[in-house]
Formats: sequence, C-alpha cells, structure tokens
Amino acid sequence: MPAPSDQELARRVGALRAFNRFYTRKIGVLEEQHLQSPFSLAESRVLYELAQRKESTATDIGRELGLDPGYLSRILRRFERKGLIARKASAADARQSLLRLTPKGQKAFAPLNEKSQDIMRTILQALSPDEQSRLLADMQSIQAILGGREDNKGALTLRTHRYGDMAWIVDHQISIYEREYGWRGRFEYLMLRIATDILENFDPKREHIWIAELDGKRVGSACVVAESKSVARLRLLLVEPQARGHGIGRKLVEQCIEFARAVGYRKLVLWTQDVLHAARTNYEKAGFRLVARKKHSDFGVPLNGETWELTL
Repeated sequence: MPAPSDQELARRVGALRAFNRFYTRKIGVLEEQHLQSPFSLAESRVLYELAQRKESTATDIGRELGLDPGYLSRILRRFERKGLIARKASAADARQSLLRLTPKGQKAFAPLNEKSQDIMRTILQALSPDEQSRLLADMQSIQAILGGREDNKGALTLRTHRYGDMAWIVDHQISIYEREYGWRGRFEYLMLRIATDILENFDPKREHIWIAELDGKRVGSACVVAESKSVARLRLLLVEPQARGHGIGRKLVEQCIEFARAVGYRKLVLWTQDVLHAARTNYEKAGFRLVARKKHSDFGVPLNGETWELTL
C-alpha cells in the first residue's frame, strides 16, 4: 500500500488525536487526582504494577510503564515516606532493591482498583454483547499494531469479521481439509451453503463471526449462529496448520461460549468429525458432550459425523 500524502497523513493525525481526546475523557484520566483518589495517574499506575507482583524492582516497573527513572524514583520515595511500600536488598543483585506494597499500601490501592473496575464495567454494560465483542477485538488489534514489532511478535488477536473474511474462511476450509484428509464430494458445497446462509441471514445481535490473527495475519475462524431462540450453533471452526500450538482453537471455542451465554442461549451445539482430534479435545475440555454419532461418506471418504452439545 502506498504511503499517504501529506494532506492525508495530516487528516489521520487529527483523527488519532481526536480518538485520544475522546478515550482519555471517557475513562477519566484527565482528573488531577486519578479516579477521585489522592494519587495522580502515574502514581496509580505504579501502585497497580506493585499490586500485581509480590516483589519487584524499580527497573522492572519503569520498563513496564515506560517512566523516566528519575520521575519514578521520586514517586517511590513519596510512597515510602507515606508507608505504602517497603524495600529490601535483592539477594540476586546487591545494586537492586525489591519493592512490595505494605498492608497500608494494599489498603490504599483497593478502592482505586475497585473504582477502575466499576468504570470499565459500566462502559461494557451499556453495550450489547456483540458491541462488547467488537470493542474488545478492536482494542486487541490496536494494542497489537501499536505495540511495535517486537511486542507484536507472536501476538494473537481475535477480531470481528470484515468484508472478504467469509470468502477466506471457505477457501481455507476447503483447501486444508482436502489436503489433510482428502475431503471432496459434498464438502465444498456444504461450506459454500453454510457461508451463504450465514451472510444472508446474519443477525449481529445474536450471531458473531471471529477471525483469529497471528502477527496480523488471518490464521483461524469460528462462528456462532442462531438455530432457535434458545439454541445456537458453533460453525466454521478453523486453525491454519502453521498456527497450531498457540491455543487458538481453544480461545476461539471459549469466545463462542462466552458470546452464546451473554446473548442468552441455553444450549450451544456443533457437528464435527471423529478424525478431527484437536477440535474434539477443545470441545471436550470446554464442557461439550458427545450426544450422537453417525457414519457417512458425504465428503468422499468414510467418516463418523458427531453431534456435540453444551448446556449454557
């Protein structure tokens, strides 16, 4: 893709700044005392990092937050004077001190953490389940893109589908299963029919399509589609061969279950084949149970089709 013109780049800079102003206002980071606490935003972030670890060094915290060492040192000295943190010499490196929150520090952090949780909970509860999934997927994409190449190495994101994704899903379903299992026959027809039905009848309030990306490249998919008011079906689960071993299939299945529960379905069902051992393992670990098995040769080879169900 060619680089944007100076005029287009200026427009994009303006759009990025507008989003930054919107988001910082939305989550309340512009307040002088963060979340109506006695702490600034930077101090709150340092408290949070200390609360996540039993012990930590100032170097580790500074690296995690990207804070200037001198600025961080002043924050830590203030915390120490207030009795919020304690130090001890590191046995591994005499030049380093290990920091931990004191009981007083934990007590000071608790309401700050709860307030932050309440704000995020309020934001999410104002959205539909589909909007929540889209928001979280898009935020993962932003984090992966802005994290830099090193941070983005091996980064997995699950996003909502976009134009062209369904064609990719069908093409890769057909090519992978033909190559690995020799499926032909009616398999291509089945994939095309399923994809067409989903796109023609798609209800974003009750249905969702996920695309898994690894290092920004599409490597997997899964769909939840309505079968009735109380029953949803998991369809088109796929993980590219080169992306296996990252837990992508498990995460896609978990996302489908989470969405189905949030929408209010009572049961999630699926149809698979007994030769798909990795997928079957994911289903079983997620709580699905095998309820029916039937032999068929619809895909040009003898198979056992299986129906699995999960009560939500």
